[in-house]
Amino acid sequence: MDRDEPVGVGETMSDVEATLVRPDGTVAETTLGSLTADRPVLLSFYTMDFSPDCIDEWCSFRDFDWFSSGEHVQVVGCSKSSAGLHRRFIDYLGLNFPLFADSALDLSDAFGVTYRALGVTRRSRRSCFLLDADLRVRYRWIGDHWLDPTRDTPPVHEIHEAISEELEVADPETFGF
Repeated sequence: MDRDEPVGVGETMSDVEATLVRPDGTVAETTLGSLTADRPVLLSFYTMDFSPDCIDEWCSFRDFDWFSSGEHVQVVGCSKSSAGLHRRFIDYLGLNFPLFADSALDLSDAFGVTYRALGVTRRSRRSCFLLDADLRVRYRWIGDHWLDPTRDTPPVHEIHEAISEELEVADPETFGF
């Protein structure tokens, strides 16, 4: 379902499926529900692999390993880049979390974050959504600068606090936050 506005906190998502590339290089069609069945998912949309702003974003998630290796939440990226490009991007940055290859922008459309850059190229607006086991949105962040995504970086500190509060994590590791 295409949305005109981004999905809001408290809304429940449909169980959308897309191609998921895991850090070990495996590729499989995967639903959001199968991921949230294990633990909540922090789904992070970005424009494309290897753009400078996206490298900064993924390095910040990688460097704050609490997101990607903790037992409380799993980070999953999503862009229109292909599965092959995702493999190279994961290897290049040493990422330890999977990336959805949303080439047709079906996930982006479902979350209401697809737009046309300068009226031409469709891509995902930089955004993050925290999804619980019921696919309910518990937190969202939407980038302000849709024309210049290099100005927006997800607020790692704010996301950390939202995860701690929304998921009622007792004594979470703060890593200096």
